Amino acid sequence: MLPLSGFTDWSLLLLRLLVAAIYGSSGYYDLADPPGRAHSIEMSKPFTIFLGVAEVAAALSLITGVLIQYAAIGLVLIMLGSISKKIFAWKTGFWGKASQGWHYDLLLILINLVFLTTRGGKFVL
Repeated sequence: MLPLSGFTDWSLLLLRLLVAAIYGSSGYYDLADPPGRAHSIEMSKPFTIFLGVAEVAAALSLITGVLIQYAAIGLVLIMLGSISKKIFAWKTGFWGKASQGWHYDLLLILINLVFLTTRGGKFVL
């Protein structure tokens, strides 16, 4: 067995930064054009703004390492909402058409559960 357990915190940091980039960019697009984004996700403009602020705040939390567990809980809830929308409103399957399924959302839920249970590692500001 390779002695790689000493890199766990570095791996968690890299994973946090990647997930922060995903949610940060999503939140940015929610806030840059709330009416257009609200139309594309079939939600209200105020909810889209709330969603954008929540995603950007969670991304900052993941980057800094501050309040990671709360951010992870919030992101899990956002992704559960996304999956619900895809399954019940848009009738999208797990894989979906043109990679628009909810497999990606499920993966992000599991990653956030890792952050919740590990506190995202020891690297914080």
